[in-house]
Amino acid sequence: MDFDNLLSHYKAKACVVSVEFFPDGTYGNIRVVAGNKAHCDDMAGLNHPFEPGCPYEACFPKNPNFEDHCYRCVHDGKPLHAYVDLYMMDLWLNMFLLPLDSDQENVGYCLYCYEVAPKADSSAMADISADIAADVLKACIKLRGSDDVKKAFQEVAEDICDICGSGHCCILLTDEEKRSCTVFSDALREGADAVPMDHYLEGFYEITETWSEMLDGSTCIIVKDEHDMENLRKRNPVWGASLDEANISSLVLFPLRHGKDLLGYMWVLNFDVSNVLKIKEMLELTTFFLASEIANYLLLNRLEILSTIDSLTGVRNRNEMNNRVDCIVEGKEPVPQAVLFADLNGLKRVNDEQGHAAGDKMLRAAASILQSVFQDGVVYRAGGDEFMILVNEISEDEVQDRVARVHFLSGKTENVRFSIGVCYGKKDIRKAMRLADERMYAFKNGYYEAHPELKYR
Repeated sequence: MDFDNLLSHYKAKACVVSVEFFPDGTYGNIRVVAGNKAHCDDMAGLNHPFEPGCPYEACFPKNPNFEDHCYRCVHDGKPLHAYVDLYMMDLWLNMFLLPLDSDQENVGYCLYCYEVAPKADSSAMADISADIAADVLKACIKLRGSDDVKKAFQEVAEDICDICGSGHCCILLTDEEKRSCTVFSDALREGADAVPMDHYLEGFYEITETWSEMLDGSTCIIVKDEHDMENLRKRNPVWGASLDEANISSLVLFPLRHGKDLLGYMWVLNFDVSNVLKIKEMLELTTFFLASEIANYLLLNRLEILSTIDSLTGVRNRNEMNNRVDCIVEGKEPVPQAVLFADLNGLKRVNDEQGHAAGDKMLRAAASILQSVFQDGVVYRAGGDEFMILVNEISEDEVQDRVARVHFLSGKTENVRFSIGVCYGKKDIRKAMRLADERMYAFKNGYYEAHPELKYR
């Protein structure tokens, strides 16, 4: 076939790719045997003058998923389309593969037509089959139509299991700063030989760290047969061993990216390998929306934390304290058995003599002591140097033991000293707060009578 003549009719970037394949279902060399003017100009612009017959990685980034697409196109004789996020280059790739006739027994040819752009094209993204579109739309509706985000993601993961014929679908979030990972949703099909991901979490972050290198610019990792699994074992023995231990024979793994941020990963295990291309296309688009929803969820969580947590000490802030009291007054929450007010003695003196940085350090130390002693309660920063603690279920004797523990621990520090007032067993939260506050000030007055040199200093 006259490939140059064929390509001369294409205005878009186009080339002809040859694929060497073998009877055992594997493939060998993949080469770019011809290119049209747009393709050659593109290569020249990248300072890689095109040479007919060169290995494909001389023109394009090496990518096992691209290799698999070319092989499937020439072997199955079917056209293929993919719209891919080239996140390593901040580009989107719209690619079309058309099978061509071949007069060679073990070499096939396909026409590769492609276009790259710096931003996603919604029309290209939506150019998918009706059944895939229906599956993705169903997931989007569930995510956007539910007030319970975690429950919606769990349902989507279960749907993905069914669509992929998979035994296990998991969404795992990773935290590079904490070097940890958490299970966001975990779906196991009934009867599947699978173990919940929580079973493997300890030390698993070290395995997730290797996945970026495994992806190497690809949008996903696909293992569909023993040949692929053996390649994975060679490249990543530790991960391969964990997959063997879990009896995994096939997997598709996608990174969850939002902009340039890696949020985590989603995978399906032991899926229907006869449907691998449809599954890849469906998950490619689904993970795009999942990552966006997860990013929104995490942002809202951070904003909620910022609105409820005192940024200096890490305990709940006054706004959250007032909301809690209102809920108790309205009967939406039970009245706590113990209400305590703890005032930090000598903060003004530290601020005046040592500076506010020293005062901030003193406040953080005080909050840390209160949180360590009242782990079963909630500590609030009620004001500048004042904290309130609410404990729902505790005996009166235990409260006194805890107060003694606070004084003991603060005595081990350089300058943290508390005045503490307690009210126990009152059914009216506002009266309990007033009594605890009055008793705290009585304690404080006694403290300054004993230490007049520290008063207001």
